[in-house]
Amino acid sequence: MSDEILVKAVDVSKTFGDFKALDNVNLEVRKGEVCCIIGPSGSGKSTFLRCINLLERIDSGAIWANGELIGYRREGDKLYEMNDAQIARQRRGIGMVFQRFNLFPHKTALENVTEGPVHVLGETPKAAREHALALLASVGLAEKAGNYPAELSGGQQQRVAIARALGMRPSLILFDEPTSALDPELVSEVLDVMNDLAASGMTMIVVTHEMGFARNVSNNTAFMDGGKLIEHGPSARILSQPDNPRTADFIRAVRRS
Repeated sequence: MSDEILVKAVDVSKTFGDFKALDNVNLEVRKGEVCCIIGPSGSGKSTFLRCINLLERIDSGAIWANGELIGYRREGDKLYEMNDAQIARQRRGIGMVFQRFNLFPHKTALENVTEGPVHVLGETPKAAREHALALLASVGLAEKAGNYPAELSGGQQQRVAIARALGMRPSLILFDEPTSALDPELVSEVLDVMNDLAASGMTMIVVTHEMGFARNVSNNTAFMDGGKLIEHGPSARILSQPDNPRTADFIRAVRRS
């Protein structure tokens, strides 16, 4: 892990009608770091990820990723919202893995992985295919390249989704509860792939309820509740001796469940 800050959020707020989903969230994630975000349902974790990847626009504050201010361009002393093409360019460096896989059902595993590199990055079909096959092999699915999503288990679909995110050659991958839709016996195969990614130096922000993964793999853990980032620090400390009583209550509740 380097000292370079890859993601920085400053006073980020977001509302939906009268509901304040994010309330002055501040967070820094360094290059090569794995940061887990934990907290109860509705605490703003997924919304925060979606704001980093410009799937939601923030109402106030600022987010930087890969050295760029996300969603805005600066001209002199003024900021202007980026257009769709500029936003798409920023998204290229940020992969995202969702709860429900979001694979194209009419495309094979191989085609799901090559789609972005060919049509967004402009890679040749041959180069994209070679890279995709290598990525599918890296997540243990070399023999499933020709299968459609409906022919794969949930764990296999999620591993294809991870390979698809890697196919865009991102510097950062966001994981939004990647194991929550899986049967318990399939969770470990996805976490093993994520563990390997962490070991390779990939920068990852992971919204998760998997406390074992947070404790054993992540460098830092952030606890969110009510749209606020309550506590953030080294995972070993946060998950064993948190400073905030609300963090401690949540961790005890998760351990009992």
